[in-house]
Amino acid sequence: MIALPAFRTLLIAATALGLSFSAGHAADDFDLGPQQPGRLHAARNDAAIAAIPKDFKFVTPGKLTIAVSPGGPPLATYATDAKTVIGADPDYAYAIADSLGLTLEILPVAWIDWPLGLTSGKYDAVISNVGVTEQRKEKFDFSTYRQGLHGFFVKSDSPIASIKEPKDAAGLRVIVSAGTNQERILLRWSDEDVAAGLKPIELQYYDDEAASLIALHSGRADVIVQPHAQLVFIAARDKNIKRVGTLSAGWPDRSDVAIATRKGSGLADALTIATNGLIRDGTYVEILHHWHLTEEALPSSETNPPGLPKY
Repeated sequence: MIALPAFRTLLIAATALGLSFSAGHAADDFDLGPQQPGRLHAARNDAAIAAIPKDFKFVTPGKLTIAVSPGGPPLATYATDAKTVIGADPDYAYAIADSLGLTLEILPVAWIDWPLGLTSGKYDAVISNVGVTEQRKEKFDFSTYRQGLHGFFVKSDSPIASIKEPKDAAGLRVIVSAGTNQERILLRWSDEDVAAGLKPIELQYYDDEAASLIALHSGRADVIVQPHAQLVFIAARDKNIKRVGTLSAGWPDRSDVAIATRKGSGLADALTIATNGLIRDGTYVEILHHWHLTEEALPSSETNPPGLPKY
């Protein structure tokens, strides 16, 4: 997640290095205003509506109450009015509500609080970049709507053109956050490189996103690996980094992001049907394209697919 203190630290450090990291640059690529005139509306999906259990009780009758964590653009953030939640996840929530013939009610929550709030019935579902894991499936149902991707990004003038597999990263200095899934995967990549007679990957750790970007631009590191969506926004904002590859959160398998609902509530199948309807009619990919996240598109939605295993 992108935190406001990190932005402030970044601006101070960037000024010292002569770098331009103004949030205003993102206006050319992302509309962060509260009105959101480009938001798409979806058609009513009778099959999805019919799949809602007759005994399911919405938090507010006639409304779909969705919890969203405004952690940072382009997934979800506060608009320029500092109160309206906008982004790819809210837009997707609006489309799902349209499909179900309901009015959307967005409830901003801290990401760490969504499991308790969902279990206690404060909202009907969570649409907030929640990855499917086997541990979470014990308590929640899931309807997938996006791939969980991490991005490999380098300086715009870097000679590195593509990172798709372990050998492409051999010997590179890669910035990654400690204790993350991407760190776990990159350690496995490095082991594979060494076993193949190649140089290991040198992992670097910094306290925050600001320090990571400064390290990349100062030449102390070659690559930064973070959740893909975060880096897409930074690339659009700063105009000085580029994507050279993506990494599935479930490498070597695909790992998906999903709508979370209460276990056994019966709502997941309706949401899966609604998502597949949005995929078929093109609304889904238009939403992702609008927020520069086309790479994260799924071919179809599934209810409770295999998730990341317990480690």
